[in-house]
Amino acid sequence: MSWMYLLIAGVFEMGWAIGLKYTQGFSQLVPSIVTLASMAASLVFLSLALRHLPIGIAYAVWTGIGIVGTAVAGIFLFHESTTPWQVLSLVLIIAGIAGLRLTSAA
Repeated sequence: MSWMYLLIAGVFEMGWAIGLKYTQGFSQLVPSIVTLASMAASLVFLSLALRHLPIGIAYAVWTGIGIVGTAVAGIFLFHESTTPWQVLSLVLIIAGIAGLRLTSAA
């Protein structure tokens, strides 16, 4: 269950990172509330995952999910440009996340 909590935390991590773009410096009320709620939810689920997972592994996976998800969302939602090297780098992050999960005893 800890890995599921960590996955959920990572999705909320993506949510608040993307939400920051919509808050326009926290000047937009609804996006700001959603972003702050996503931040809180991300931390709650991360703390639940940390009950049984090592902090180093959990933090790396949590931020990795946020990094990759936010980068991909930026490409699709905001039409941000990307290069093959950037895509390769994201694939390497995904491989790292998978490797941490596959080699974790928890």
